[in-house]
Amino acid sequence: MPETGNRDQEPTPARRPRRLLFVCSQNRLRSPTAEAVCQGVEGIEATSAGTNNDAEQPLTGDLIEWADVIFAMEREHRNRINKKFRHQLKGKQVHVLGIPDDYAYMQPELVALLKVRLQRWLGR
Repeated sequence: MPETGNRDQEPTPARRPRRLLFVCSQNRLRSPTAEAVCQGVEGIEATSAGTNNDAEQPLTGDLIEWADVIFAMEREHRNRINKKFRHQLKGKQVHVLGIPDDYAYMQPELVALLKVRLQRWLGR
């Protein structure tokens, strides 16, 4: 007769949040807005960076390695990420959101667009 119960089984460790990294050029408008949209979403940690050297938070290899999923605002950003961080990207998902540099920080239209484009990852 098979044993029942969970004797000698260790408790399952808490699942770590999914880490999302948002990337634009300057890290001033689009990617910080995306980061803010994700704040407070259960199971998600988010941060943002820019591909330009003078970005508010320049993109680094450490950020690439930290992220589970990377979101580039435009194809140009994905291309820069792929070129500069090819080795750190192994096994990483990089998605292009297709959001042009036409919005202000936290502009309602940008927030609405991000919520639609990120629905799959945010579970909203």
